[in-house]
Amino acid sequence: MAGPVMDAACATYEGISFELDLFPRTREPVWILGKEYITDRGDDNTDIIRDIRSRYWFTYRKNFPAIGGTGPTGDTGWGCMLRCGQMIFAQALTCRHLGRDWQWDSDTTHPVYMQILQNFLDKKDSLYSIHQIAQMGVSEGKPVGSWFGPNTIAQVLKKLTSFDDWSSLCVHIAMDNTVIMNDIKILCKRDWPSRTYGETTYYSHTSTGSDRRRSDSKDGTKHRKQHWRPLLLFIPLRLGLSEMNSVYNEPFKACFKFKQSVGVIGGKPNHAYYFIGYYGNNLLYLDPHTTQQAVNPEKMSQIPDESYHCVYPSRMNISDLDPSIALGFFCNTEDEFDDLCAQIHEHILSGQRRPMFELANERPPHWPSLEIPQRPGDELNCSQQSDFTELNYESDEGKEYDTDGEYEIL
Repeated sequence: MAGPVMDAACATYEGISFELDLFPRTREPVWILGKEYITDRGDDNTDIIRDIRSRYWFTYRKNFPAIGGTGPTGDTGWGCMLRCGQMIFAQALTCRHLGRDWQWDSDTTHPVYMQILQNFLDKKDSLYSIHQIAQMGVSEGKPVGSWFGPNTIAQVLKKLTSFDDWSSLCVHIAMDNTVIMNDIKILCKRDWPSRTYGETTYYSHTSTGSDRRRSDSKDGTKHRKQHWRPLLLFIPLRLGLSEMNSVYNEPFKACFKFKQSVGVIGGKPNHAYYFIGYYGNNLLYLDPHTTQQAVNPEKMSQIPDESYHCVYPSRMNISDLDPSIALGFFCNTEDEFDDLCAQIHEHILSGQRRPMFELANERPPHWPSLEIPQRPGDELNCSQQSDFTELNYESDEGKEYDTDGEYEIL
């Protein structure tokens, strides 16, 4: 069934002829999440369009179940940064479970793809739903219906990941514009208990036999030992006071060339966007500011997933970018993290008088000691937990580093 054209900038794949030349030809190379495309050789833009439409596109929805039972039934007017957080996190989960090169088409029924999508549906028992994100935001000082900034959404997603044994991600958020390599390696290499909910123990489908050495415990928790938990790294930055400082233009664009890139969340004043690439000085982004009807999978045989994919990204000049952003990188292995650090040294730090951020082996002496975060609810018998909303949301890092700007259409 053909999906509707949502607006002039973002249109779902179904209902548009795939052969239409929707992407402008340019002499500049086009970079999308670590992949380069050349458009001035006479080739069509099929590969670019196919890559773009394979990204998850989460937008405003209306008429979903009330958040918290009595809260909003739609997020138009306040949820755009929450939706951008969903998009960048869905990209990380795609890299984790399917790989960067996996591509969507309108007939796909891939079970892993569908499981990822299920995590973001607008209902309270979907782990990364608007319901879970909005309610978790309360622990970051954001009442339901409040605007989020880049750092706030990163902190909230990190807390929600604590309940995701299937993906088993290590989410790290850099502080004070500094990435501490040794801290990240300690966190990614430590043991992590996997929880049992009811009679099911959740493990990542990519785990090998050697990764699954585990021992039962009386509290319903099982322990898995693995060499490296896949890393999702957020680097919140402020690249200027009220507008983007042009000195950061080139290193900012270079981030989209790294194969570990899962994009950037940020925007322009009063609007949040999910940035996926660039050409020249034009940034490419997916825009959540389209209101669609909420999907209720209980009332249909198949989720109409074409409404979660966008053919054509919006474009804006980098000079219009709000300076408050958060970079996102995914490293499935330790070697990928080491390569990311090497790329950062070469393209972000080398020869720069004012680098966007710092990369250090050890944390500075004046910093507090590294605290290993505890997962909310570990003190409870997890086999008795039936709903994520019942778990304790107060945990993890303090809020003193939340210097977000606020993004939303007014």
